[in-house]
Amino acid sequence: MIDRDDVMTKVPAVTLGFWIIKILATTLGETGGDTVTMTMGLGYLVGTAIFAALLIGLVIAQIAADRFRPWLYWATIIASTTAGTTIADFADRSLGIGYAGGSALLLGCVIASLAAWRMVTGSVSVATVRTPRAEAFYWLTITFSQTLGTALGDWVADDTSLGYGGGALLFGALIVVLALAYWRTRISHIALFWAAFILTRPLGATVGDFLDKPVADGGLAFNRSIASALLAVAIVMLISVIPQRAGRYPCEAAV
Repeated sequence: MIDRDDVMTKVPAVTLGFWIIKILATTLGETGGDTVTMTMGLGYLVGTAIFAALLIGLVIAQIAADRFRPWLYWATIIASTTAGTTIADFADRSLGIGYAGGSALLLGCVIASLAAWRMVTGSVSVATVRTPRAEAFYWLTITFSQTLGTALGDWVADDTSLGYGGGALLFGALIVVLALAYWRTRISHIALFWAAFILTRPLGATVGDFLDKPVADGGLAFNRSIASALLAVAIVMLISVIPQRAGRYPCEAAV
């Protein structure tokens, strides 16, 4: 039997399917954001304005929803990761603070958001995401984490010798380590969730860049628009096939 907390929680159960869709969504965020800012030539500032407006509208709809609605939830996730792409690119490149500076700034924003969330609600567990206040913190933290992930992915891919493929392997390996820690250690599941959530973004960023960057730069030179369309179709199919339900999460002590 599903208890009342399961029904009222407005985020999905964290399953393997959740992580697969999340990684595809972050990859789509990278290729989709680059399609608007680079391929269409609108630039980082205009792209940020477009996707930020879309994200704000979807977050308002998400908070106003009476229960967990899968299509609305995943649309908001995609909007957050696409906005994160353009925001990070604008900060790193247009403002000139660089990947390292952008990553440090955004890490501070994530930490500050989590600290404020804990101070106000007593916990940063996603099990609390069933009130407007908790939802507001949830989506603020997610947006910061998506933006941080973009900057971190670009930093590793562009400023180290790993490149896009090596960066994807690195972040994928780190996520595997977190999964093992979840099952094999007593580390807080809440802390591990947020660490994994953040790391899926640079994984998606490096995979997305690997798909659409020129061969000379270490990519596969796929058309960004086509890659984005294929990723969107894959996400729609997975949401349709994988059971989508509100999740019941470990209600650990506040962290």
